Amino acid sequence: MSLHSNQTVHSILDLVGNTPLIRLRSVEKRAGGDVEIWAKCEFENPGGSVKDRAARQMILDALDDGRLAPGKGLIDSTSGNTGVAYSMIGAALGIPITLVMPANVSEARKNITKAYGTKLVYSSELEGSDGAIRLVQQIVQDEPDKYFFPNQYANPSNPKAHYLGTGAEIIEAVGDRLSHFVTGIGTTGTVIGTGRRLKEFRDSIEVVAVEPDDAFHGLEGLKHLQSSIVPEIWQPEGIIDRVLPMATDEAWDAADLLCRQEGVFIGHSAGANVASACRVAREAGPGAVVVTILPDRGDRYFQPMKWEKQYVW
Repeated sequence: MSLHSNQTVHSILDLVGNTPLIRLRSVEKRAGGDVEIWAKCEFENPGGSVKDRAARQMILDALDDGRLAPGKGLIDSTSGNTGVAYSMIGAALGIPITLVMPANVSEARKNITKAYGTKLVYSSELEGSDGAIRLVQQIVQDEPDKYFFPNQYANPSNPKAHYLGTGAEIIEAVGDRLSHFVTGIGTTGTVIGTGRRLKEFRDSIEVVAVEPDDAFHGLEGLKHLQSSIVPEIWQPEGIIDRVLPMATDEAWDAADLLCRQEGVFIGHSAGANVASACRVAREAGPGAVVVTILPDRGDRYFQPMKWEKQYVW
């Protein structure tokens, strides 16, 4: 897997993708040994998360077909990482960005997006990401000519980014040895786009989607589908083999362990992915080769939130 260190690029957009895979040997031991567990380090993207891929694809496709034209700004709802990606790319391309996000997202994400010159609009912290979705839809309805609304939850360019990028990169790195792909459900773009590409490569690869095990969870960025607005791009037929529920505590503990045992400091959705990859490898047994995603770093979660461990949710 190629890295960026020796490349010469013309724009920060050229640095999105081609992230490295890291082998998680401590997680392999917990899974019982004689398995391989690899994680794609999406925090190596220039905006710090996997969402750089989808944001770039959505913006470039909209510029190409005229939906995003001079005089229009971009507006979307986001719990944080996509907003950082929009903000970074908007700054690079001279596109005004407005983001609608729940009021209780981490201060780090608010500060990062504002540093790029992004305008923030806050929705109710009690309504989570669904409240932000409803508010941005109302804003666009009120001023339809002012904004391009990519709507990451319904935009086919979101999974397309992972079909063209993430999935192809995993195949290049692991190839025929890959037995399982495991990642969380947020907008669902990562699991749908990557899963589709992997299934086309070899249908026997098991694609496992991970969701919180309860509507009241502490895994920022992940969706509990039964209690949420289901994204239009969630089209699991022929792609998703099963959905794995994940407890908040198990995911947090996995993130803590990875930091202390591997030196890899990850966010909570990444912890959910790692814990799930461990489970899947343990169930599959010797010879399993599992790839998962590390969507972002843990430093974006320093600001205490209402779902911190000391709280009861």
